[in-house]
Amino acid sequence: MTVLYRLDASAEDIASRFGARAGDDPWQGGYVAPLKFAPVITAGREFIAGARPSGKPLQPRMTPRLWGVLPPPAAEDPTRRITSVRNTDSPFWIGNLRNSEFRCLVPATRIMLWGSETDYEGRRLQHWFAPEGERIFALAGVWKDEEVPAFALLTRAASGAALKAGCRSMPVVLPDDERAEEDWLHGNWDAASTATEPSRAATLLEIGDPAAN
Repeated sequence: MTVLYRLDASAEDIASRFGARAGDDPWQGGYVAPLKFAPVITAGREFIAGARPSGKPLQPRMTPRLWGVLPPPAAEDPTRRITSVRNTDSPFWIGNLRNSEFRCLVPATRIMLWGSETDYEGRRLQHWFAPEGERIFALAGVWKDEEVPAFALLTRAASGAALKAGCRSMPVVLPDDERAEEDWLHGNWDAASTATEPSRAATLLEIGDPAAN
């Protein structure tokens, strides 16, 4: 499960990469962990209420969101936030995922996954990954309109380099393809889910630990 990623880019660079309005987002780069705010790219309105405006799709905008949504009321621990989406058919997620205004792109420059091996002190090893040749890439995300708007990352079973490192799951990394990003932000659910199919996913390569740089 992904519990850490880095976004080593300024708000201006992120907005330029995705053709989005940056607004007043002060992001200047750094790491993102659960319960921290991070920039996401949405193509919806600031406040989701009433009929959607007619005409062409809204321009993508960059806005801060908290990583980790509140759990359903029946959850055993109502304070433990949910950071990932494993089942896109879950009643908890289905409404938001089918409404394109709640889907978002989560910019990243590298992601950390826990491997199966441990160091000499018995601590699980961190592995860092990124698609080859992409300075800023997009993770598939979904957000909920809570008192503090928050997002979660779509995940799937690990494959490729992540599986080789002993990782169990990984976030859904969208391909470096404008159409795929458009489909995730604006498309109906059939188009959006097709954009996240494993056969279209960006290939991750294991890279160095940023702490060692």
